[in-house]
Amino acid sequence: MLDAARAGESALLIAPTGAGKTLAGFLPTLAELAATPREGLHTLYVSPLKALAVDIARNLVAPVSEMALDISIETRTGDTPANRRARQREKPPNILLTTPESLTLLLSLPEAREMFGGLRRIVIDEIHALAGTKRGDQLALCLSRLSALVPGAARVGLSATVAHPDALRAYVAPSGRSADAKLVEVAGGALPDIDIQLPEGHLPWGGHMGLASAPEIYRRIEAARVTIVFVNTRAQSELIFAALWRMNEAVLPIALHHGSLTVEQRRKVEAAMAAGKLRAVVATSSLDLGIDWGDVDQVIQVGAPKGVSRLMQRVGRSNHRMDEASRATLVPANRFEVIECVAALGAVKARKQDGDPPRPGGLDVLAQHILAMACHAPFLPDDLFAEVTRAAPYAALPRRDFDDVLRFVEDGGYALRVYERYRRLFRDAEGYMHVRGPAIARQLRMNLGTIVEQPLVKIRMRGGPMLGEVEEWFVSTLRPGDNFLFAGQVLRFEAMDGVVAMVRPGGGPGEPRVPAYGGSRLPLSTYLAAEVREIMHDPSRWSALPDPVREWLDMQRLRSELPEPDGLLIETFPRGGRWFLVAYTFEGRLAHQSLGMLLTKRMERLGYAPMGYVSTDYVLSAWSAFEPTDMETLFSEDMLGEDLDEWMAESSMLRRTFRNIAMIAGLIDKNHPGAEKSKRQMTVNSDLIYDVLRRHEPDHILLRATRAEAASGLTDISRIAALLARAKGHIRHRVLDCVSPLAVPALIEVGREWVAGGAEDALLAEAAALVEEATGGAESFEGNLNDVNEALPPAPREPRPRKRRPGGRS
Repeated sequence: MLDAARAGESALLIAPTGAGKTLAGFLPTLAELAATPREGLHTLYVSPLKALAVDIARNLVAPVSEMALDISIETRTGDTPANRRARQREKPPNILLTTPESLTLLLSLPEAREMFGGLRRIVIDEIHALAGTKRGDQLALCLSRLSALVPGAARVGLSATVAHPDALRAYVAPSGRSADAKLVEVAGGALPDIDIQLPEGHLPWGGHMGLASAPEIYRRIEAARVTIVFVNTRAQSELIFAALWRMNEAVLPIALHHGSLTVEQRRKVEAAMAAGKLRAVVATSSLDLGIDWGDVDQVIQVGAPKGVSRLMQRVGRSNHRMDEASRATLVPANRFEVIECVAALGAVKARKQDGDPPRPGGLDVLAQHILAMACHAPFLPDDLFAEVTRAAPYAALPRRDFDDVLRFVEDGGYALRVYERYRRLFRDAEGYMHVRGPAIARQLRMNLGTIVEQPLVKIRMRGGPMLGEVEEWFVSTLRPGDNFLFAGQVLRFEAMDGVVAMVRPGGGPGEPRVPAYGGSRLPLSTYLAAEVREIMHDPSRWSALPDPVREWLDMQRLRSELPEPDGLLIETFPRGGRWFLVAYTFEGRLAHQSLGMLLTKRMERLGYAPMGYVSTDYVLSAWSAFEPTDMETLFSEDMLGEDLDEWMAESSMLRRTFRNIAMIAGLIDKNHPGAEKSKRQMTVNSDLIYDVLRRHEPDHILLRATRAEAASGLTDISRIAALLARAKGHIRHRVLDCVSPLAVPALIEVGREWVAGGAEDALLAEAAALVEEATGGAESFEGNLNDVNEALPPAPREPRPRKRRPGGRS
């Protein structure tokens, strides 16, 4: 990396976790500033996480101080106080650590050229987590602008997990071409030591929370110095934390960390971890990138990992040193997840990586960037087009699309140009584009960013601190007196105070509810999905599976058959006056949800009278009034033609996608000075504009972007297309008398759909009967009840008395 810096080359560094990537990325900077101290910004560091920027700053300050180097280091994120932000603009530090959103804001300022004029190096950390996302598109455009302002600034990309190195080299290169970025790849590093932990006694058939293994997780925490317990969703983190705390008789200091907690709470947990005051932290992806806590000696992943690269990123938080094996334990929640965990272990041993290659850049992100650049200074369209196409995500951008996006930013386009509020740019006599006024710039900076979340409501303890925030729709379902689980404690909802939900400590009778967060489930990677199919179909690979799973697959062979790797197994059977169809698709819950909508639409057309469907990561199940028979027609590839277009036109998906794109592109503002729009206001506004554009300008650039995103991204159409192509001519349809062993987990999910909230007894009896039916009585009724208890929330308990002693709960 020093050689690349001396030669002025940009470089992508791929190295095992704990190998010292961050030091290698910063070492040229430290060497240059030690030899030639100077004022002003020398190196810009960009992180996908605020917490990571803060952590890196802390880890840099210590050695710089110990070496007595005259180097200033500061962070710039949304949490930076206003007085420090103002000072940084006037007198920037030598090293500034920031995020894509804050960098965009800085580049939109009139003084951006002066602030970044002396920049020599840009370090992009965890680059794999940014490339291919809208935040990555935003950063790529910012990098191109920095290259225009400071042509000599070199770029450095850092990552431990890279499935497509050439695509990331192109992302790093100032030209957008992979050949123009040097690849520095470090081989070796100790293989991680990973095992699988099953619950004692019965292995659940269904459920995805992993609560059955809470006692084993707690014992592992007791036996280690410091543990990170990773989970896949925020709701799961709350449930696992609550389960661990209930059995925490030793009062071990255990903390909770996820993105909906307040910044203060998250910083408190991070500081406590850094100071060695915690024995464990239960965390979501809010901590899986790069935080360097050397004392973490084990990672526990609750639930199947869903991706090999994601698993390696999380495992690498343990024993964060290259020559020492990371220790990790996988805790599958059910039998399908056991197979996925075994597949992931095989991939880790073979040093495989997975993940999709980066997709083309979003046009909504480009619209936001164009306006931000106009807020910085006037520009010529030809110059900006040349600059944009040097960013890898936009290297193939057609000039027509660029011009249409520019026209939208200028006046809204043909259908909207009559409205004054959409006129944001004007052209002067020389062709330069100018922003229309300071109010436009102010509005842009208040709405910068590509993260479109559901509207959030803050949660405040009555007479106490702010605890965090949950999605608005969840709060709208609460009545005064309702208990819910949040921030690691049971809270009782009292009332709304303006836009804040007021709560008190809860408990007592009644099951506490758990907030769920839209879009928080991790998608199953294509690689792992294929490996699960291969393992299930090949008995010679079953030796790695525990006895209950082998017996489960053997039972499936006897009662039906096993799914084939390159085909599609579909089972139909009658139950409870309905016909059930279970398809073993293995393409992930997101793809299955879209496929389920298309499938039920086709079933309706064929007269089967579909009544509903549910999806898991592994199977799709639908139920209907009449027996479905024509599987070749039901799962034909032409489903993605007229059926898809008709469904997308009728469903709310296009409207929802348009609203998100319109917010990023600046057509709809999330924030106004002194006011915040409600979800209802934004939805009504976006729906009105959507209808106007469809009627008067159906080829509007935002409608084109909406259709492309809905078809490719949100609905996982590419995975559905691959599945239907794989199934063509290879569909195996088995008509059964009753449910098969592999279908039981899907029907347990169906049971959860049928049974109204609180009717646990009915669901327990239903699921126990399912298992009995599938196994012919081979499993005990007690085991069946254990299975469904895993799929339900934990039983209500009185809250534990709070024990006040040093090193207690965070």
